[in-house]
Amino acid sequence: MIVNEYLVNGTLIAVFAVIAIRVIQMLLGYRVLIQKYKHLPQTPCNPIFGHLLEYPGPNDAGLAFQRDMIGTFPRFNLVWLGQRPLINVTHPDLTKVIFRSSEPKAFVTYRFVHPWLGEGLLTSNGNKWSRNRRLLTPAFHFDILKDYVQLKNDLCNDLLDKFDKSSKTGISLNVFDCISMFTLDVILQSTMSYVTGCQKDGEKHPYILAVNRLIKGVVSRFFKPWLHPDIIFYMTPTGISFFRDCQYVHKVADEIITKRMKELQSGKRSNEENGNTEKKRKCQDFLDTLITARDEDGNGLTKREIRDEVDTFLFEGHDTTASAISWSLYSIAEHPDIQRRVQEELDGLFGGRDSDYLLWDDLTKLPYLTMVIKESMRLHTPVPFIQRETTKEIALDGYTIPNGSVVSLCIYNIHHNVSVWEDSTKFDPERFSPANCEKRDPFAFVPFSAGPRNCIGQNFAMDEIKISLARILHRYEIRLDPNHEVRKFEGMVMKAENDIKLCVKSRLP
Repeated sequence: MIVNEYLVNGTLIAVFAVIAIRVIQMLLGYRVLIQKYKHLPQTPCNPIFGHLLEYPGPNDAGLAFQRDMIGTFPRFNLVWLGQRPLINVTHPDLTKVIFRSSEPKAFVTYRFVHPWLGEGLLTSNGNKWSRNRRLLTPAFHFDILKDYVQLKNDLCNDLLDKFDKSSKTGISLNVFDCISMFTLDVILQSTMSYVTGCQKDGEKHPYILAVNRLIKGVVSRFFKPWLHPDIIFYMTPTGISFFRDCQYVHKVADEIITKRMKELQSGKRSNEENGNTEKKRKCQDFLDTLITARDEDGNGLTKREIRDEVDTFLFEGHDTTASAISWSLYSIAEHPDIQRRVQEELDGLFGGRDSDYLLWDDLTKLPYLTMVIKESMRLHTPVPFIQRETTKEIALDGYTIPNGSVVSLCIYNIHHNVSVWEDSTKFDPERFSPANCEKRDPFAFVPFSAGPRNCIGQNFAMDEIKISLARILHRYEIRLDPNHEVRKFEGMVMKAENDIKLCVKSRLP
């Protein structure tokens, strides 16, 4: 017992010593940083907490705070997250400098997802990123995307069942709840042909539970600087849960990848939905492409690299698309006149058909719905920010940005910059008419990022958004539940803190 007590006490002393050393290093480094960044536009701040005490939080008040800051600093400014400098860039004249560069993702931020996503496209840099981007690009060729339209329509049927139930019972629908399960179903089946029944079972499946906890864990850690050190984070309940969930989702992905490799080697592909191992699927999924991809030297991806990319697309392709669809429904429900115009366009498209499945050729025949989607993504910005780290000195508006700086491309702020977008908080789809788009800097609207590191899956996502919205709005009238207040939560993805509730009424006889 005495030996055990000595071991415990010794361990605690060692942990606190490490923490004390880290704190001292941070304080000494902070003095150097102040001198290094004092020339950049910024407001006075607390010497310990920086600007964190001024920020209301990742909510509606925080978003209003950000919009107010744009009025003071319409192009860029420096903020201190505790004792860490962060350069916020909010004007297209300057964001294009970063977007067009090959500057890597900021390690200090994206390392939080590294234990889960490894070195996939989201987190990798340099030659590894370039090679994998080339290998993955064929997976998003139009011929491949065309094959996914049927799958998205089929999975949308389960989503429409929930809208139908709401219209019959009169009970308002929880939008993010339903849409998130739909987009997760799509990404699981299109990446790995992994059938979970998540739309019918909700969040009961252990894989779904693990993924949702991982996402929440990353967001929670990002906004709590005291949890940034690994030695502290992995001692907390959230950190312990995060580690266990990483192990679980990796185990599931590894099993699926191993099974698929054997099937491809033997010439068989199992149809997991009906258990028929003799029947091949109509099209290859994302996993097939990853396994069979070869670079110019004939080398393919390792099993670990394949898993990293599968996990990355699960993360990036599920939550962000759910946000875009959900906020589009919110905006449309909020504006009955816009809803009627969208439905007139859909009635013209579907008129005389036996089915309301949206076909591949239909995706380019919805100009007004596309304008509505883009305006919703501007106003509600599914991915509010991305971050890069400078590898050399760069110039912004005549100021020198030091090497090693973390630059935050604040997409939400870019989309609400009043020097670019007049009356920026107003929902106005006409901003995206062809004539207005021609007059505007293309870097003023960047929901899928821009430049060489833009979102490789943006066409996949836009197809999914159009299919789901078109089929929902063709069948149903929607309005916001007047007894429910919608409040935003700005994490790595823009969500509703308490969901969005819709009242649903059938339009069809």
